[in-house]
Amino acid sequence: MNFPATFRISQCSSCCDLRFQPYFAFSTGSWKQPCRWSTSKSKLYQISRPRGKREISCRATETQTEPDSNEDKDKEVREDEVSPSIDSSVEDNSQLDSRPFLAEQISNNDEETPTQGAVQDVDSVEVASGSPLPGVKPQQLDELIRIPKETIEILKNQVFGFDTFFVTSQDPYEGGVLFKGNLRGQAATSYEKIAKRLQDKFGDAYKLFLLVNPEDDKPVAVVVPRKTLQPETTAVPEWFAAGAFGLVTAFTLLLRNVPALQSNLLSTFDNLDLLKDGLPGALVTALLLGAHELGHILVAKSTGIKLGVPYFVPSWQIGSFGTITRITNIVPKREDLLKVATAGPLAGFSLGLFLLLLGFIVPPNDGIGVLVDASVFHESFLAGGIAKLVLGNVLKEGSTISVNPLVLWAWAGLLINAINSIPAGEVDGGRICFAIWGRKASSRFTAASIALLGLSSLFNDVAFYWVVLIFFLQRGPIAPLSEEITDPDEKYIALGVLVLALGLLVCLPYPFPFTDEAITSPFL
Repeated sequence: MNFPATFRISQCSSCCDLRFQPYFAFSTGSWKQPCRWSTSKSKLYQISRPRGKREISCRATETQTEPDSNEDKDKEVREDEVSPSIDSSVEDNSQLDSRPFLAEQISNNDEETPTQGAVQDVDSVEVASGSPLPGVKPQQLDELIRIPKETIEILKNQVFGFDTFFVTSQDPYEGGVLFKGNLRGQAATSYEKIAKRLQDKFGDAYKLFLLVNPEDDKPVAVVVPRKTLQPETTAVPEWFAAGAFGLVTAFTLLLRNVPALQSNLLSTFDNLDLLKDGLPGALVTALLLGAHELGHILVAKSTGIKLGVPYFVPSWQIGSFGTITRITNIVPKREDLLKVATAGPLAGFSLGLFLLLLGFIVPPNDGIGVLVDASVFHESFLAGGIAKLVLGNVLKEGSTISVNPLVLWAWAGLLINAINSIPAGEVDGGRICFAIWGRKASSRFTAASIALLGLSSLFNDVAFYWVVLIFFLQRGPIAPLSEEITDPDEKYIALGVLVLALGLLVCLPYPFPFTDEAITSPFL
């Protein structure tokens, strides 16, 4: 049905959309209401209240679609009966007030090319928002993420290719799309090419991951919107929480080096002046902790990895369990993760071994030092071996020897580095295993380490607290790297294995007796 009407281009103040609307010019003025949408149809209702003689400024013809109901038909009949040349009366005005004028929304969105990377409502693959990859905690979104088919086709045909990664199939993967196919050439080179093409086509809208499919151990590519990878905010500022943990750790470091207070912890508050006696030992242990963290920070800065605020973990047994430090951005490759993970323990072990040797060589200031039983050195293969090497026949079973307290302070620092080198979860040792052998091997090391720590906790309270800490706070999984296929360089692998070996030597007991006396026969 065709009917003459008057239109003008206007902009709605409530929806900010340009559209054609019916227009009447009045000699005595006019009053308009904002447009409103019908819940059942995508039509715009424009209500006009003419108060005078209507004049036609221009004429247009609108083709009406077939009405969907008898009510629409009645409205069209009444609209056809309205003539622009007839003067309106008060009665007509009241009728027009109750008869909204219909106008079709005119839009050319279907004729325009969809914007690349935009959220589409039609012909799109709907995937639920949430963690797109293991270990990532994305920002929670109110709406589902929808990736348009046009974008997927561009990814398949223009971003990926025969020279990099030949796509054979794709599946929705939480916040993005997982592409299966055949990797061509070196993984690192192919990743750089694909990432550059993705940047040229979509800018920073998407992030590329080149991973290993745990189902068949074949390479897969994952593309996710960057806005799903935003870090979560915490209710308590990180520096405030880290400062609180640091104060408690300082107290436990002082307490650990005052044996008189360890037998009765409640008496500490009545004898706070005794804590100053533990200051030298606390400073040495804090120095080792600082060297450990400084190693992480310097190497992370050189590789472009961003670290969060370190949280010192207090321990009344050894003073501290070290620190928990988050990686706040996406690590580019396994070699970068290996560099950062090994830097801290290497710095801590190096300084700790130096101080341990210095403590064995330099006599105590007071000439007495600390009296310890020789059996103490059976608790660590590394400490016991160095003690036997330096002290020689002085170290005998059942004997009591005097050592510089620096030996015990350095030993505590070595132990802190060692427990952080356990191949489990997201501690340094777990990250080293992941970087050297991959995600699947890392998960197996984590399970085995937690099981062994659980058994050790039956006999050692330090193992008990450490396994609880790992299980609830640090068991992983490790956040995905941009490219997880390429193996690290052999020299960095050797450093990682060295860290794991040193941690093992510190934790394992020394099984050999401390004696060089030969067993002679009484008959000789």
